[in-house]
Amino acid sequence: MKPTERLHLGNHWHLLATGFGSGLSPIIPGTMGTLAAIPFYLLLAQLPFVVYLAVTLFAALAGIKICQQTSDDMQVHDHGSIVWDEFVGFWITMLIVPYMVQGSGEWLWIALGFILFRFFDMVKPWPIRWLDQHVAGGFGIMIDDVLAGVMAGVVFAGIGFGLGWFG
Repeated sequence: MKPTERLHLGNHWHLLATGFGSGLSPIIPGTMGTLAAIPFYLLLAQLPFVVYLAVTLFAALAGIKICQQTSDDMQVHDHGSIVWDEFVGFWITMLIVPYMVQGSGEWLWIALGFILFRFFDMVKPWPIRWLDQHVAGGFGIMIDDVLAGVMAGVVFAGIGFGLGWFG
């Protein structure tokens, strides 16, 4: 039995872990999961910063359980269809964007955040790669993407401040 055959989207853990099914894409599921995170980001961007941060922190902590349960059910560690970590990593990358002068709905900034997050998530510079290889379970699934989101967000902020995007 293939691991994806053990998934049931009627199961709330599986539904969330697969990014509402976006991670089941037969090609580049992590990228599809990140794309699926964009509409949720647009909703989060309307919230006060403290609420956006709280929701993202809650999603990261809940993601440990979401990813662990789904990974256990699939009987595979960090299967490609598990993309909740991409959702959270992208939301972390985009934390500062709603506070830029140009605003959160600008597709240029969303595209830049998407590219930066996918870069750090795929290339996995140290210590992301080390964490990905040495930390197991739901925490291991989440931590590399959380750190990729932080690194992408720092680069994003550096670019933004350097170009005067913040008022």
